[in-house]
Parts: sequence; structure tokens; C-alpha cells
Amino acid sequence: MSDVLLQVKNLATVLESGKSLIRAVDGISFDIRRHETFALLGESGCGKSMTALSIMRLLPETGHVAAGSITLDGEDLLALPEIAMRNVRGKRIAMIFQEPMTSLNPVLSVGQQIVETLQQHTDLHGDAAWQRAIGLLDEVGIPDAARRCGDYPFQLSGGMKQRVMIAIALACEPELLIADEPTTALDVTIQAQVLELLRQLQQKRGMAILLITHDLGVVAEMANRVAVMYAGEIVELADRASFFAAPRHPYSQKLFASLPGQHKRGKQLEVIKGAVPRLDQQFSGCRFAERCDHAADICRSAVPQWRENAEGRGVRCHLADSLIPSQVAIQDDQAAAGGEPDESVPLLQVAGLKVHFPIRKGLFQHVVGQVMAVDGVDLEIRAGRTLALVGESGCGKTTVGKGILQLLRPTGGSVRYAGNELAGLTSSRLRHYRADLQVIFQDPYASLDPRMRVGDILEEGMIALSVSRSKAERLMRMDQLMQQVGLTAEARFRYPHEFSGGQRQRIAIARALAVNPKLIVCDEPTSALDVSVQAQILNLLKSLQDNLGLAYLFITHNLSVVEYFAHEVAVMYLGRIVERGGVAELLHTPRHPYTQALLSAAPVADLGAKREIIRLGGDLPSPANPPSGCHFHPRCQHVMPICRAVYPASMLIGTSVDVRCHLYS
Repeated sequence: MSDVLLQVKNLATVLESGKSLIRAVDGISFDIRRHETFALLGESGCGKSMTALSIMRLLPETGHVAAGSITLDGEDLLALPEIAMRNVRGKRIAMIFQEPMTSLNPVLSVGQQIVETLQQHTDLHGDAAWQRAIGLLDEVGIPDAARRCGDYPFQLSGGMKQRVMIAIALACEPELLIADEPTTALDVTIQAQVLELLRQLQQKRGMAILLITHDLGVVAEMANRVAVMYAGEIVELADRASFFAAPRHPYSQKLFASLPGQHKRGKQLEVIKGAVPRLDQQFSGCRFAERCDHAADICRSAVPQWRENAEGRGVRCHLADSLIPSQVAIQDDQAAAGGEPDESVPLLQVAGLKVHFPIRKGLFQHVVGQVMAVDGVDLEIRAGRTLALVGESGCGKTTVGKGILQLLRPTGGSVRYAGNELAGLTSSRLRHYRADLQVIFQDPYASLDPRMRVGDILEEGMIALSVSRSKAERLMRMDQLMQQVGLTAEARFRYPHEFSGGQRQRIAIARALAVNPKLIVCDEPTSALDVSVQAQILNLLKSLQDNLGLAYLFITHNLSVVEYFAHEVAVMYLGRIVERGGVAELLHTPRHPYTQALLSAAPVADLGAKREIIRLGGDLPSPANPPSGCHFHPRCQHVMPICRAVYPASMLIGTSVDVRCHLYS
């Protein structure tokens, strides 16, 4: 039996776009061995997901494989009839898609969707299939799995929907798992659990994994070999150790240089100038030449050929032998924590914020309980400052943001913006504040109207809130916005479905900026972006903050972004803030056991980093029935009798950290 499970040779996939052909995948070759994790890395729009869809034969109607071969354990997948391919999908090859909201059926419960897969490919039916579905949800870290099986996708958070997708993919124990950004929507603790779960399943079943990601930290933790993809081609291939020690292609080097972190705090992140070139053209030179800092004349006049050494390390670059390989160094020097805090009155003051949802049962829908999604949150944000809100999926972070913006009416508490109380205002009176308070949602596909062109989406807010007086002003503003977020002006005439996930997120950011806000609730604004585009967006948000005094409530699970971008951090658990303080002190000396677990689980793009992941016991409790005393005590390794009985009071530790934990009382 061959060691190679999947072999891709000279694969070319084209998409028809009017009279032109888009060469989304242009002659790539690689193989995936049994038991290994093969990472495919690169920017949005480079062809990574299209490669996966070609392997699965799930291309859109306008796409087809124009050349090449794809063999699974010696069997040519491109030669199989569709009915035979259906038995391959889900059983021998499974896929975790990038956007769970568009991949899950909105009219079926998540349990039914898992059972559907089991019934198609296994002998499990009825109660046995349902119990297996519950077990799978429990494996991927969804609390109260038996009840959640009956929930529909819209009732789950973004992270929970992604975990459901992982459960569906793993249901039939596939030989090859294609994971397209499998941890993008997950917080770091669940990400660590999912990656550990994938590793365990891989060891147990001999499963191979094709990991598509833009997270170099995940690649460092998971991959055996790495292929870097750019503009439809593979430009570098190496084993993990060699790649992280010294990436050779200029594009790979730029990806590392774009990573945020504390050692870059106060500085502009390096970005890759320009954008990925259009793929409906014939290239006469290197596809990266116009964005490369080292490009020579030969790079623009001759197409670089693939060169591979005896160890299997390959690169597609004219100058690879003359360039000094980039030495990847993760610095640990202490950086300044940003400017001095603004001592003026806070722009936003939140006190005792509560957002509860009634639980209704019976024919007459009587209220039998409350889901306490947010249960007494206090926050302050000053003009020109960034407060990062971190915590596990389902802890209430997004609900806090919506409660502040009055998109969800609070059950209790106060929300004051610039000294004005927002809670309780009528819709007409709230309209006065809408331009000042904007939001960037987590899922750009769900938040952008699929029937509107991008230009109309940007213009809609400007017209509704009377931001620009004339059509000419609005057009000029739209062109400026598109350039700021790294898209071309022509993109205004296209629809959201014509863009990649990362490009759609950039459009969502442009829409929020269009009405000149003063406070933006950023709900995972960079989670769908690769590191180079993330650097552009962070530079843009930072520049806007410096120049316009913008304030941000930055909801995220990317702690390297928090280290680089935030001034203060609030850690949230089960509807309440458990630790809050300055970014430098809190992240380097975490006090609360939950904060310590979060920080330990964050992946880093450094193979030499020594870290011990703190495994949290049990599941995240249900906000409909929170534990007595400290909500974290069922999962805490330091639990004491008082923790089970009394919720801890706030304690000031050090110079800036406010923690709620009996260990410090």
C-alpha cells in the first residue's frame, strides 16, 4: 500500500466569467500522505478553497476542472460518475466549510443534520443515530449537547455553528478531512480543544488532514508540511520546521512580517502592497512581482519555474538562491502599552447591563425561565481608546455589543453615550445616534444584502443618515473607502457573492466607516482575514483612531491582535466580566484562572515557544441555569468551598487589573 493517500497533479480549475476564463487554480501539484496534516496557506482569493472544492467535485456551475488529475488511494476521482462520487463525499473525504451559516440547513435542527449524514453513509438509524449525534456534539465542546441537538442554526453562536460543522464532517470517520479555516470562528480555548480533537482522531483512525488556513499559529501547531499558495499557484512547499526556520519565497516572508504582537505595538504592521492580481489574464512574469520588494527585471519578463531539492522543499522564485532566507524571530521584548489614558469623561459608560431572553414553553408560550446572556456588565471606553472583549463562544460578548447599540433592548442597566442615556429611547430618538455608533458584524455574508451591489450597500447608510449631500460626494467617498480597505474601485459594481470571505469582511468594514462613526463595535472584524489583509485592516483602524479619535469595542479571540491593538482588556465568562485591566499587565500577569486558561491555549507562530495548555474541565455551563457562587467554579482547578456558595466581589490587583476571584479576597 502506497504511503500517499491523495495525489494532485497539474490541477487546473477555471471559472467562466462572461467572455473571460478565471484560472482560479493554475497547474498545482502536491500529495498528502496517510496520517499527515498538509497545510495550504495564503491570502483570500489565492485559490485555496477552490482547490478543496475541486477535490470534492463541488465546483459552482460556472467552474470546471480543465486539466490535471486527482487520485485518492489510486482511484481517479475525476473519472467517477456523480452517483459514485456521492459515496466518497462525507464518507471517505469530508469537508469543514469556511462559513457555517451558509453551509448548515436553516430549516433542520443541528441534530437532524448530523443524523442525515450518518443515515447516508452508515448503518445507524433512529435512536442510535440520534445518540451518536449527541456524542459528536459533546466531543466538539458544545455544552448541554442533548438539548442543543434540537436547536436550529440561528439559535447558535458563530463558534457553535462551526463546531456543528466539524461534528458533521467527523461523523463517518473519513480517510481525508479537508478543513477550510476550521477554527476561524472559535475562541482560543475551543480552538485548542478542536485542534487536540483533530490530532487525537488523526492518531486513532489514521486520518489525513488538508488544512486550509491563514493562521500561522495553527500551522505551527498542526502541520507536518506546508504549501504556500498565491494567485492560483503553489509558490513554496516545505516541511514545517524548515518553513518556520527560514521561509524562502518573498511572499512567505511577508506573511510572517504581517503578524501582530506586542513587540510591534505602537508601530505600523508590515503589509503586502497592492492586491492579488486578476486571474483572467496570461502572465508573462512572476505573479507576485508587482507586490514584491525584491523584484528584478527578470521577474516581470519571465515566468519562474518550480525548483525542488532532494528533501522535497520547493520554491517558485527567480531570486530564491540570491535572497537571504528570512529568519523568523518571535521577539519577547516589553513594549510600551500605548499612549497615556485619556482622563476625560468616558465616551461610553455601561453599568449593570443585563440582556435576558425568556424561555417559553407550552401551548400558550408561558415564560418558564430566563437565558441570562448578559448579567450585570460594567464597561467604560474613552475616545481614541480600544477595549478588547475576550471570552469563549456563547459567553455573551456579541450580545454585549448589540445591547450597547440597542439592537437588542437591555433587560436592565444603563448605557450612556457621551453622557446621554440610550437605554429606553424610542427608535426615532435612537436614530440621532446611529451614525456615531456603528458595528462590524462577525459574519459578512449574513450581514451584507446579497441582492445589492457593493456600491449600493455603502451608499445606503450615507443616504439614510444624511452623511453626504450629493451623489458626487458619495461616489468620491466610496472610492476612498474601497482603497482604504484594499479593494479596487471597480468592486463597487459587483455583488457580495462574487468575493471571497476575507474580501466580504473588508466590504463590511467599509460600510461601517462610510458614515464617519465615533464608536465602532468590532465583532471579530479580522477573523475571516488572512494575516496580510489583517495587517492592513489593523493599520487602517489604528490610523483612523489616531487621526479621528475613534473608540473601539473590539470583540475577538485573537490574543495577538489584542496585544498589538488594545489599550484595555475585559475577560468575559458566562455573561459577566471576571477580569479587566490594562493590556500589558493583564496579558502578562493574568490573575483569574479562566484568563490563565485562555492565554495558555492561544497558538503562536513559533516552533520554539514553550507553553503548557491549561485544559478546562467540563463544559461551558448554560446561561439558562448558571452555577451557584462563582460561575467558573465547576471548571476551575483552584476551586474552594466558598467558590460554590458566593459570587466573588471585585478586587483591584496590581496597578490596573480588576479581578473577581476568591483567590485574591
